[in-house]
Amino acid sequence: MTSKRRYVVVGTGHRVQMYLDAMAGDHGDVAELVGLIEPNPGRLAVHLAWLSEAGLDVEGVFTGHPDTLERILSEIHADRMIITSPDFTHAELIVRALDAGVDVVVEKPLTINPESTRQITEAVMRTGRQVVVTHNYRYSPRNSALKEVIKNGSIGTPLSVTFEWVLDTAHGADYFRRWHRDKANSGGLLIHKASHHFDLVNWWLSDSPEQVYARGGVRFYGADNAAARGMAPHPERGTHEGVHGPWELDLRDDPRLQALYLDNESYDGYHRDLDVFGPGVTTEDNLAVIVDYARGATLSYSLNAHSPWEGYRVAVNGDEGRAELDVVERAAVLTDANGRFVVDPSASVGESSSRTGGERLTLQRHWEAAQDVKIEEGAGAHGGGDALLLADIFRGPEDDWLDRPADWLDGIRAIAVGMAGNESLRTGLPIKINDLNLGVDLSRSARPVS
Repeated sequence: MTSKRRYVVVGTGHRVQMYLDAMAGDHGDVAELVGLIEPNPGRLAVHLAWLSEAGLDVEGVFTGHPDTLERILSEIHADRMIITSPDFTHAELIVRALDAGVDVVVEKPLTINPESTRQITEAVMRTGRQVVVTHNYRYSPRNSALKEVIKNGSIGTPLSVTFEWVLDTAHGADYFRRWHRDKANSGGLLIHKASHHFDLVNWWLSDSPEQVYARGGVRFYGADNAAARGMAPHPERGTHEGVHGPWELDLRDDPRLQALYLDNESYDGYHRDLDVFGPGVTTEDNLAVIVDYARGATLSYSLNAHSPWEGYRVAVNGDEGRAELDVVERAAVLTDANGRFVVDPSASVGESSSRTGGERLTLQRHWEAAQDVKIEEGAGAHGGGDALLLADIFRGPEDDWLDRPADWLDGIRAIAVGMAGNESLRTGLPIKINDLNLGVDLSRSARPVS
């Protein structure tokens, strides 16, 4: 029999549900939830009720505030801690857990700035504990298929990558309703969102980024842009009586969002449904980045957060050919049967007349015809990728030819591009990643830099 590993979870927002469901379901034989830590007692109670309804005995689950983290970890003899709290809280929680002798699983991004990255680096070196970063996009079958094409040498040595990611007016706008809208909380989309994308490129190339140049800004969302376009004032929040516009989120339309956020605002004053054209938006919505890699490849990347469709396009050019991955996750943002605009990023409500959803991986070697590469889809979120990730987290990764499990160094490589990009945005200059002083040489090993 496999003994159960004891888990403490910190943060009870929307994202935590994936991990709680896993411990209450498929991985309950190897994982035991022994602690749930959250500063908002109302949101904590909601998750405990949901776990109880799912059949999990919550009587033995210790609950508490992050201020008492060390005492909780010690008293309940935790083995691992899962962190799903806001990005700006990650570093402190990671360091405290490592120093308490507990391994960590953390949602991406690992953290948001160079100073907190150094703190994590020092803690890992000091304690020798494990930090796993949940870069679940690696596990998506379409991304794994591209990795396999590159790794098996089908295009030869990769020389350049072009990567365009577009977030639509449902999903993209949602980052500007919640805490992500303030760049101080998340490092902006170059870190919070694009760390997924930079991790994919680092992983596809099996290489480390060395220099970054970025341009972009807040060009669509926020009060200044709305005023410049002559837009009429919007309600401060999307949850209100009367007619709603396409940019608004009414929390009452989603029972889960209402239970987690609207019903528990009195504890912390957090509003999940702010006007995307209101004041306080500092996160860039249009971004372009050039990245130089250690072995010579160059990445050209762009991110747009107000597109009419959602998906991404990647092309990898090698010295023997080219691989192209085209993904349309949602062909258009339409309305549901009740006339409401759909805001769930995973929803599919229809297709435009000239754009259809789907994915296609194309391989073309020099002097040969193009060929489609089959993508083996699985069941569940991200084409079955989330299920594969959870199996690695809770049951331990097996040997993987595609090297999908991500550790703290992978997490740093992913955010290093975003951190250097943010510095480039500030200065207007290209930034060498080594000049960020992250405490570790990413191009060689996990050795600390003296």
